[in-house]
Amino acid sequence: MDEYMSAPRVWGLMCPGSREEVTRARRWTRDILSNHPCADDAELIVSELGSNALIHTASGSPYGTFQLTLSLSPRTVAISITDEGGHPDEPRSTEADPDDTHGRGLTIVMALARRLDVTGSQYGRTVTAQLVAPEAGAITC
Repeated sequence: MDEYMSAPRVWGLMCPGSREEVTRARRWTRDILSNHPCADDAELIVSELGSNALIHTASGSPYGTFQLTLSLSPRTVAISITDEGGHPDEPRSTEADPDDTHGRGLTIVMALARRLDVTGSQYGRTVTAQLVAPEAGAITC
């Protein structure tokens, strides 16, 4: 049966556009990546990117959705969130004031991820963050 298995392994989750779905997406990510060294960082990235999709795009509208895809290979975890578009500008990192309660999400993702890619247009974008697990014996992701 192994000859029919592909590497990487890929999972997908379609989420209705409500805030509770970000919590469900985080839990789903945690379940899939249980015991993986990047699980904590992946969960945080899912939370940030999912929240951004709801706040900044049509994914947060009453009938909106966002899609989460996890791709796992031996040392790499790729987390992709696809939104429904509706915003003309690409996501970008901003510098938040110390008292601001928003505006740090993409900066956090960029600090955790080895690589960050944005594809698509105002009609729907996919933001993909790539995490690389440490070599054996290393401490952090």
